[in-house]
Amino acid sequence: MNDLALLLTPEGRALLDEVRDTDPARELAVATRLRREHPAELVSAALGQARLRQRATVKFGAEDAGRMFFTPNGVEQSTRASVAAHRARRLAGSGVASVADLCCGIGGDAIALARAGIRVLAVDRDPLTVAAARANAEALGLADLIEVREADVTDVDTAGFDAVFVDPARRGGRGRIFDPEAYSPPLSWAVAAALRAPRAALKIAPGIPHEAVPEQAEAEWISDGGDVKEAVLWFGTEPGAVRATLLPGPRTLLSRGLPDPGVRPPGRYLYEPDGAVIRAHLVAEVAEEVGGGLLDATIAYVTADALRPTPYATAYEITDHLPFNVKKLKALLRERGVGTLTVKKRGSAVEPEELRRKVKPQGPHAATVFLTRVAGAPAMLIGHPA
Repeated sequence: MNDLALLLTPEGRALLDEVRDTDPARELAVATRLRREHPAELVSAALGQARLRQRATVKFGAEDAGRMFFTPNGVEQSTRASVAAHRARRLAGSGVASVADLCCGIGGDAIALARAGIRVLAVDRDPLTVAAARANAEALGLADLIEVREADVTDVDTAGFDAVFVDPARRGGRGRIFDPEAYSPPLSWAVAAALRAPRAALKIAPGIPHEAVPEQAEAEWISDGGDVKEAVLWFGTEPGAVRATLLPGPRTLLSRGLPDPGVRPPGRYLYEPDGAVIRAHLVAEVAEEVGGGLLDATIAYVTADALRPTPYATAYEITDHLPFNVKKLKALLRERGVGTLTVKKRGSAVEPEELRRKVKPQGPHAATVFLTRVAGAPAMLIGHPA
């Protein structure tokens, strides 16, 4: 708390601007110089905040991250700005004008909601986190739309708000928490809070079992740039609906309740579904879209004879299909002059770096090798992006 208070003073803000682009390798020298003119505690706080802002650039962009205030946990656990903006657009598009943001953290979601024109009550019980959220609302010119309150979210009356957003803590002293009932607050409490509101969104880990999704909820898995970021349970929308949303875009694939695709021999093309599609169990929808089937009943690689581009999967043209054999792969790569080798695996215990060391790729060409199973048998498929 004291560090943040120091940084919010005129001297602290000026020092933050001065150390903004400090190279970590030069931090000691910079600190030594600055301590001749500023209190040591303030210098340490400014340099620590500069490091956090640099880390936060990936999630918030350089412009916002350069003005915001962070805690170490806040950088780690906050929602990526593009994902928060997508969620805020959905809420605003449904007519939501006010949201109770419970477990607001350093305010990333509250910022996105306010920028969508939504009035926000942002609540957290940690004093430092609350101070950071309040400072961020002011720093980004959103204080008129965001009220930040220090409280236990279980004590907050959300009546009168159009929607509730809950982002339970999913990390503890030993790292990530996988049991939804061990979240803070537990998922069951968050669901009960959601059911009391006209609309609600609950942010959860993307690995949540489908059977744990309440029947009243719509489930959405979201990826950004191909990386799965989170899952969201929506209430007051389409109960039972399942969707995968890919950012940027957004591109959204809805479940059509299709049966599992059949297994077939490798075709000319292999499709690697986006991670959000896989988490949402929508591989069958992709297979139907490209006219393909599975290489193996337990693995989410789709194969087809024709190239049908889809935003929901990356297509590769397959040139070779071999039983798994490192010597044969090494000989084939040498024959093709492959020096840049991308290794992808699904259903294989072989580590990509270990394989690269063994085959020692050399040459001017590039290739992708898929380590997987074909109808239950270990196999290698070699190709390149289509």
